[in-house]
Amino acid sequence: MKLSEFNFELPEELIAEYPSKNRDESRLMVVHRDTGKIEHKLFKDVIDYFDEGDVMIRNNTKVFPARMYGNKEKTGAKIEVFLLRELNRESLLWDVLVDPARKIRIGNKLYFGDDESLVAEVIDNTTSRGRTLRFLFDGTYEEFKAKITELGETPLPKYIKREVEEEDEERYQTIYASEEGAVAAPTAGLHFSKNLLKRLEIKGIDFAEITLHVGLGTFRPVEVEDLTKHKMDSEQVTITQKCADKVNEAKKNKKKVIAIGTTSMRAIESSVSTENLLKPFDGWTNKFIFPPYDFSIADAMITNLHTPSSTLLMMVSAYMGHDLMMEAYQEAIKEKYKFYSYGDAMLIL
Repeated sequence: MKLSEFNFELPEELIAEYPSKNRDESRLMVVHRDTGKIEHKLFKDVIDYFDEGDVMIRNNTKVFPARMYGNKEKTGAKIEVFLLRELNRESLLWDVLVDPARKIRIGNKLYFGDDESLVAEVIDNTTSRGRTLRFLFDGTYEEFKAKITELGETPLPKYIKREVEEEDEERYQTIYASEEGAVAAPTAGLHFSKNLLKRLEIKGIDFAEITLHVGLGTFRPVEVEDLTKHKMDSEQVTITQKCADKVNEAKKNKKKVIAIGTTSMRAIESSVSTENLLKPFDGWTNKFIFPPYDFSIADAMITNLHTPSSTLLMMVSAYMGHDLMMEAYQEAIKEKYKFYSYGDAMLIL
């Protein structure tokens, strides 16, 4: 398929600036792949579609406050630094994006905090906006991470056109986030509340946890018409033996396996055995899923409503069928569903 087949007109007012008041009361569009039937529900109604023994796969990655603001030495120019990934713990080396990039060259120093207690030196250029920084910090690694947490802010996506607010620290994070390392939230998981998790548990629905640390590549636009030529950024994935056993047991018992979000789906599809079972995995994936594609593990998928022409939309298209997806998205626009990270959800059965 071609890039142009994934474009549609999305009214700007449908881009969610804030999350729903209660996590599990965002709207939920339920799409049945076998019949094409579309239902309109609230997210908490997701429980009605699953039974005892079914397993939901969730991504337990935790977003860290990756966006920081520093001042360039001598000129004092304000520079945004977006922390992408830690390269070396001992040397405090990080891959970052800087903005405005034209002002930042190798050898420049950046100062963070009113007291300038954190300093970073630019030691390499990686891409047009990418740099490698070495942080100069006098203290333990734990103290360094605490300083980053103190100075950084919740990395809301750029399409949310407002300042970060206090509630974002909690709401741009799933309630089961435990493994720090993401610079963007696995957004399908944001709809799960403590109450809903308890109700699912009482019904006998189990959870298997994977970790995929979401990178900024999630938002990188596809710039080639021929999708086979697009390269995904690599993201770090961990699938434990315990998780694989739980998922494979459900499959053997003919129970449903549900992927919560494109990140969970991408992780599990990156580690499939020849028998179409889930294998433990600890490494990196740059898997790009677009139509046509045969999925191996999940019987259902929960996801948010995605950007036109995005890799996330392409995965959804591969999972539910392109025509049905486009029909469902037109329905979502007509019914004024909210899109993107803080938006509403879709359950694909």
